[in-house]
Amino acid sequence: MQSQLFTIILLGAGLFLFDQYLYHGFIAAFKNKRTVGHKLFRPAYTLLSLVIIIGTICGIYVNLPVGVRAGFLLLFFVLMIVKATFFPFVVADDIRRLIAKRKQQSKNRAAQNTMPRSEFLMKAGLVTGVVPLAGIGAGIFAGAYDYHVIKQDLYLPNLPKAFDGMIIGQISDIHSGSFYNKKAVLGGVEMLLGQKPDVIFFTGDLVNARTDEVYGYQDIFKKVQAPLGVFSILGNHDYGDYYKNWPSLAAKKKNLDDLIVTHKNMGWDLLLNENRRLKVGNEEIGILGCQNWGELTRFPKYGKMEPTVKGTEELPVRLLLSHDPSHWRAQILPHYPQIDVMFAGHTHGMQFGVRTEQFQWSPVEYVYKEWAGIYREGQQQLYVNVGYGFLGFPGRVGILPEITIFTLRSAHDPSLQKV
Repeated sequence: MQSQLFTIILLGAGLFLFDQYLYHGFIAAFKNKRTVGHKLFRPAYTLLSLVIIIGTICGIYVNLPVGVRAGFLLLFFVLMIVKATFFPFVVADDIRRLIAKRKQQSKNRAAQNTMPRSEFLMKAGLVTGVVPLAGIGAGIFAGAYDYHVIKQDLYLPNLPKAFDGMIIGQISDIHSGSFYNKKAVLGGVEMLLGQKPDVIFFTGDLVNARTDEVYGYQDIFKKVQAPLGVFSILGNHDYGDYYKNWPSLAAKKKNLDDLIVTHKNMGWDLLLNENRRLKVGNEEIGILGCQNWGELTRFPKYGKMEPTVKGTEELPVRLLLSHDPSHWRAQILPHYPQIDVMFAGHTHGMQFGVRTEQFQWSPVEYVYKEWAGIYREGQQQLYVNVGYGFLGFPGRVGILPEITIFTLRSAHDPSLQKV
């Protein structure tokens, strides 16, 4: 505990000193602007620096609401891009000033001890620092509907032969209330269907807060069909908990009832702490759907695993749909070893970061240990889809909307599983 506190203090002090060092560069870029706003810049800059640093550290070390954590972390890393770009210019100017000072002192011992910063160099640094922000701004809108298909083999030692090679499609976190381009949304659906999946999973968050958000897109998502069915679950946003103006509890309940009907109208089999048997020939596997269960802070815990697994004891493979990936480590790994694969969403990859085949990073990894892609522990696996839609800021940077295509593979030797 003491070592962690020391780390926090050291980290906070280092970040604050870094900001104060950059302050002199920022102020030099506008040194001729002797206005009231100019005079207030120092306290405002210092206050903003402290708020962001404290909020970011709390986001890492304290169990804040995830939305607050995400906001601070995103703001911190976006601003850090600007600061990191500006930093070399400040260092270069300090070197220039030091050299100029030494030359001047060698000529005149009575010379002033300080050299002014280069206003031109500081402005050039600020302009350079703004360039990444412009790129991020452009990427937000370009990335919003830039759907990507990610293919993943799932090796299951007990997979029945009839299911070997089966194709599963997954989408998650549609958040229909955020959309503003129906043609693009339809294009993503067509991309999913073009993969010809045998079965499709939707892992929650059809809306942001109210069921009526999806009505304008219901006909589009009704096209999401597969030969062996579409199985869906609810996410934390689907229950109406985030809408604060319900006139009554009955109105909130009706909203949820309407959402359940919407899943049915689209031809999706909504699983509410229950399971289905998927049959091919004479062989079966289990499709289990748990309601939302999030380990962190304010996220609801409507999920109940006991009824979800009931009746699946003799099945060779059980595939679980559960929206929040924190459910895997908190409950599934320690208490439900019979679950072979859990399919989740929820994180969105914070809609900001870097994701390639070899490397992925997002600020959300400081909130969720498992936040994108495949994870394995022992014989159990988790896949986190970073989402089809978006929430909060209207787009994505680096973490693009995802359509996941899984191929089930028999692996009677566990060593054959990909890592």
